[in-house]
Amino acid sequence: MSIEAYLAFCLAAFVIIIVPGPTVTVVIANSLRYGSRAGLLNVAGTQAGLLLWMTVAVLGLASAVQFMGLWFDVLRLAGAAYLVYLGIKLLRGKGELLTQVKAAPKGGFFLQGFTVILSNPKVLLVFGALIPQFIDPHRDFVQQLIFLGATFMVIATIFDSLYAFAAGRAGSWLSKRRVRFVEVASGLSLIGGGLWLALRGR
Repeated sequence: MSIEAYLAFCLAAFVIIIVPGPTVTVVIANSLRYGSRAGLLNVAGTQAGLLLWMTVAVLGLASAVQFMGLWFDVLRLAGAAYLVYLGIKLLRGKGELLTQVKAAPKGGFFLQGFTVILSNPKVLLVFGALIPQFIDPHRDFVQQLIFLGATFMVIATIFDSLYAFAAGRAGSWLSKRRVRFVEVASGLSLIGGGLWLALRGR
């Protein structure tokens, strides 16, 4: 792959990653409520999910994506319902978003990230449409797929982590004022993300 093509892939990956979606929404909401550590555990979970998707792609991209279409619909709706549930839970809060004891289990945040990324439409976009455009059919398919997939994962880790750190710092500042506003805003964002995910086509 030429350096120009690789930089073009990195730019496309960057644009896909920074656009807020279900994954970014969950990372920000948890970072606001529990601190940056929770958001970073979400990021770790999303990376595990991306690794699973990349493994599936390596084993058979075309046939796998076709099969995943049916499974994806189920995961998409389940993920959407979960986001709406989290949003409603925040809307029903009593201004405790940033002041309560931060005792949520670590595994919970990791599994949240893992679950949400499995139902994120961006993943099918990346492995089903973006990466294939940059693969040279005359060279080793698996090596190229792993290289591009790993590149996407690195970029995603960097910028999702930046979201977590930024939201975590904002949470510390907002803990002294307008806590209820943050709860409502986060809840509406999660519900909006869930509805968007549910209404997306395959």
